[in-house]
Amino acid sequence: MSPNKIDPTAVVSKKAELGKDVEIGAFSIIGDNVVLDDNCVVMHHAVIDTFTKIGKNSRIFPFCSIGTAPQDITFKDEETYVEIGKNNTIREFATVNRGTVKGGSHTRIGNNNYLMMYSHIAHDCQVGNHTIFINGATLAGHVMVEDFAVIGAFSSVHQFVRIGRNAYIGGYTIVLQDILPYTKISQTRDSYNLYGPNSIGMMRNGISRKYINDIKQIFNVLYRQNLNTTQVVEKLRREYADYEGVDIIIDFIAGTKRGILKNFRSNG
Repeated sequence: MSPNKIDPTAVVSKKAELGKDVEIGAFSIIGDNVVLDDNCVVMHHAVIDTFTKIGKNSRIFPFCSIGTAPQDITFKDEETYVEIGKNNTIREFATVNRGTVKGGSHTRIGNNNYLMMYSHIAHDCQVGNHTIFINGATLAGHVMVEDFAVIGAFSSVHQFVRIGRNAYIGGYTIVLQDILPYTKISQTRDSYNLYGPNSIGMMRNGISRKYINDIKQIFNVLYRQNLNTTQVVEKLRREYADYEGVDIIIDFIAGTKRGILKNFRSNG
């Protein structure tokens, strides 16, 4: 096994488990029951508190705080967890809290995500793969963010909200309801703005032009035909059953608990 590089000023619990080729920088703290897999880098002054697993090839930048207790006044110091996959980059001052028993006990982040400075993942959040959190993006508790979503700078997402796959949320947006997959939105002082499907983001992620065109037609039903949610689903099932992505949209609508954000001013 290759030797790990641990700065002599770092504090590493004897109950922590380190893979091979792990680097831990000056004055960082690695707590009890932390698991750092192979090739993880924890830079100086970072804290990985307890009951946290971080997958291979992940990079934790200075002053991050991961695995600390949830910011929930009902939390009674129970054993709860953070699970982070492989190939993640977590930049300076980002924070990830452990779960709560009432929320399933786990905060989870998948693979290949990029959390920029001061972003925050609260207790019991479930984050997919290949997401980007731009500086200051904040999730309240119990939020679900699906694959390839982008949360803009200083945007905040209300608890229990779901952000669909490939959605793009512009900076300074307050998200109070679920955001459908593939949606591109932002918020101004007096309204939400819809910019249609996140076409550029979808293309960058390898989605075909046909798929994108199908989503555009589905969005026409969703946002331009003055139908309620039940009518939208019925029409999509009846007339758009062969369109790519339609099942993802329908399933997302069926699973909503906070409702779908639809009160947009259209700019698409």
